[in-house]
Amino acid sequence: MKLAILGAGAVGRSVAELAGEYGHEVAALADSTSAAVDPGGIDVERALAEKAQTGRVGAAAPEDALGTEYDALVEATPTTLGDAQPGFGHVRTALERDRNVVLANKGPVAERYDELRELERESAGSVRFEATVGGAIPVLSTIESYDPATITAARGVLNGTANFVLSRMAAEGLGYEHVLAEAQDLGVAEADPSFDVDGTDAALKCVILANVLGTGNYSLADAEVEGIDELPGSALELAAEDGRTIRLIGEATPEGVRVGPRLVPENGTLAVTGTRNIVQLETEHAGRLNLSGRGAGGPETATAVLADVNRLE
Repeated sequence: MKLAILGAGAVGRSVAELAGEYGHEVAALADSTSAAVDPGGIDVERALAEKAQTGRVGAAAPEDALGTEYDALVEATPTTLGDAQPGFGHVRTALERDRNVVLANKGPVAERYDELRELERESAGSVRFEATVGGAIPVLSTIESYDPATITAARGVLNGTANFVLSRMAAEGLGYEHVLAEAQDLGVAEADPSFDVDGTDAALKCVILANVLGTGNYSLADAEVEGIDELPGSALELAAEDGRTIRLIGEATPEGVRVGPRLVPENGTLAVTGTRNIVQLETEHAGRLNLSGRGAGGPETATAVLADVNRLE
């Protein structure tokens, strides 16, 4: 397939770099101010080298990427809340051209899910968004293969930054601010980690799960969210005395969407460490399924994007 990739951050770059290995061609790669466009296939290595040297991927304008010939749009621009723009507009443009869309951007799926599905129904193109929940973990494709109607709930650890912080606090007895600074030095946390530590990122993923498992209508405004930014180290110490620990757990159940610090058994399934994620699916006929792996990272998330592209063929 010919891909037009919007977003040249960690995920967009990785999709461009790995596309050839999956048998696909990159017709366009755009960042926020520029684009490299060639319907016959761009030179990805050259475009990324130019980005590193000049801050631009090419001489074209970003909108030229949307207007070129491609089979699937990969929307990997940063997630935004509320109206989910400009990502939602990019998706609309592609679907109105009867093109397929693969999302790494959570905004359109979490904030405007019903509109997204309506646009898809009116288009000859399809929308897929495996990469929006759990990075490399095949959460949504598992739900799809089992049938969402047979899955009664989903819960788990869905943010690697928060999990790293809690793991280190528990293992080393360190304070929150110390561990967060360490996470930023290691590149595990962003310079502004608010989305991760206040629970927003995990909540967006749980909203997407709720939309997929239910009938839509969920957005971030419907979620009950509490982060880890005010969790005292003493809480972890007290939990350890009872053989338990604390993890930021997100849930999508018939009762709604909730995210917050929860006590879990110290050696239990949900007590994953470091930046790992885990999702538990409660099924009607197959019991509990545990899906775990790398929930973030450029190459990891790109594998989910490209798996979706392969499903479109």
